[in-house]
Amino acid sequence: MGEYETYGNQRFQTLFAELTDYEKRGVYILINGLPASPMQIVQAHSMREEGVYMRDYVLNDKGDIKELDFQDLKKTADN
Repeated sequence: MGEYETYGNQRFQTLFAELTDYEKRGVYILINGLPASPMQIVQAHSMREEGVYMRDYVLNDKGDIKELDFQDLKKTADN
């Protein structure tokens, strides 16, 4: 396994752990406006060779994160 692959795997493991923690805290997770699991988000990131997902945090009245939406910037730019 090359250095880049090792970095990529670690990055995806870290992302999965972060999203799983959000999910446990009741944060609603979406990708392009559709409900998604932490694994679906990680898979979407790992399949992208180009492009970026932007995070959109939605807060409740107390300032806590209640929703996390990953927006595909390429799809947004194409529309």
